[in-house]
Amino acid sequence: MIQDALAQILTDALRASASELGIDPSDLPVPELSRPRVREHGDWATNVALVVAPKVGASPRAVAETLARQIPAGDVIERVEVAGPGFVNLFLGAGWLADTLREILERGPDYGRAKPAGSRVQIEFLSANPTGPLHVGHARNAVIGDALANVLETAGFEVEREYYFNDAGGQMDRFGASVTARYLQRAGRDAEIPEDGYFGAYIDDLAEQLQSEHGDSYLSIDDPEERRSRVQADAVDIVLGWIRRTLDRFGVRFDAYVSESDLARKGEIAAAIERLRERGFTYESDGALWFRATEFGDDKDRPLLRSDGRHTYFGADCAYLIDKFGRGFDHLIYVLGADHHGDVARIKGAAAAMEFDPDRVEMLIYQFVAFQRGGRPLKMSKRAGSFVTLDELIDEVGADAARFHLLSFSNDSAMTFDIESVKRQSLDNPVYYVQYAHARIASVLRKAADQGATVPAWNEAPVELLDHESEVDLIRKLAEFPELVVTAAAARSPHRFTRYAEEAAAAFHRFYTERRIVTEDPARTGARLALAQATKTVIASTLGVLGVGAPEAMERLSVDEIS
Repeated sequence: MIQDALAQILTDALRASASELGIDPSDLPVPELSRPRVREHGDWATNVALVVAPKVGASPRAVAETLARQIPAGDVIERVEVAGPGFVNLFLGAGWLADTLREILERGPDYGRAKPAGSRVQIEFLSANPTGPLHVGHARNAVIGDALANVLETAGFEVEREYYFNDAGGQMDRFGASVTARYLQRAGRDAEIPEDGYFGAYIDDLAEQLQSEHGDSYLSIDDPEERRSRVQADAVDIVLGWIRRTLDRFGVRFDAYVSESDLARKGEIAAAIERLRERGFTYESDGALWFRATEFGDDKDRPLLRSDGRHTYFGADCAYLIDKFGRGFDHLIYVLGADHHGDVARIKGAAAAMEFDPDRVEMLIYQFVAFQRGGRPLKMSKRAGSFVTLDELIDEVGADAARFHLLSFSNDSAMTFDIESVKRQSLDNPVYYVQYAHARIASVLRKAADQGATVPAWNEAPVELLDHESEVDLIRKLAEFPELVVTAAAARSPHRFTRYAEEAAAAFHRFYTERRIVTEDPARTGARLALAQATKTVIASTLGVLGVGAPEAMERLSVDEIS
């Protein structure tokens, strides 16, 4: 990345200035770089002079001026300016822009993709309980987790995506009882859904499918509890099939599925609780077993075992920690809704209590989405059966538009999703604006090829001819992509790719409007085709990180709409 080259140039300048400044050449600070808010202040700036000044007893501006004299002008840095109290502003040269464009053309889809970091990261996200189909309330968790996994993979991490589902406990028992009641009713038996059970058409659908697949087999089970357990297990399998198909439509993939019942069956929950007991972090009260969560910053202690001896969700969470670390992951990320904010202290506390490094456990909390239709809020209740399924959202809005909009805001910001607005297929809708840029470039390249003009090889493209402001600005924007990958991965912020995609698309549309790509000048045509190809590559990579398609054509939009 350009930052590495600039940091080395600054380090060399510091070393060359060491005797004049009176600093130890073996103890030089690492120069930090930032982008000035105003383009007139350069492409990059460093405050290293402000760091050095107190050590040498000189003014920061005097240090900056000394440093600036040691920075050679050339292909990478065109000129240097000292600004304010002692900032050094760096203006990049045309040679760097040409090298950047050639690198994009040479590396293609690998441009911006980091080398393997040698670190295994597990991201557990979505993890909706299998009590019904996925609904729109699950959408943000799904795309944040999936896009974050894409970001980290692009940044060089080995990532495993995991879906954990609670298929045990009171909630699941109520679900099983609800499906059983509907099944019995279909068989002409008297049965009622529990008052706190699940209602809605999908419960009827489950009962109908079970009757179709299993006939009257459940009726021969005399023990009501055994019957409910059998019906529940089969209904869960059906719901998990629904969930997998919906996620496939939404472009969300998982590498592994783990269930609470799996942990219990392997004895891992009991083992985790015993481990906490042996280390002195549990106590009994009112017949239940409690974890001393307050010793780790939680607001209250948490139960591990209920008075009836059944484990709690938190007890299973402790076992899940052991299971994850036992699989050799270096870092664990949980993507959780704002209602799980309290889980942070207790999960990290449990990790510490079981002698795992709590810093290797990370909770990414996201705020909820207010779904609307034409400005009117949607009411949601899975138990009452009044909700919009994620499949219905995909049918109406499309996976690409839904994902792009859900990723347009930082995860710690609440957001509104108006279905009528997001499904609008016009260029004032950001996802279509970006996709159209990619489709337009594909069209330009096809038409150019029909006229006998093709993209030159990366090492033959005369990119030095790209000197118009719109061309230079577009190259500068493309050059930001590797930096974006690094910063977005470190900040766990996939939403930055949506803004970047819009900016890159806007820069291309401006270039396209102000410069003819195919001209009578073969060399200039080759240079501009190279720039178009590089832009297409970067936009496709950006959309790929977001899990959004990069279409080669968009028939519903005309060229005239954006000119």
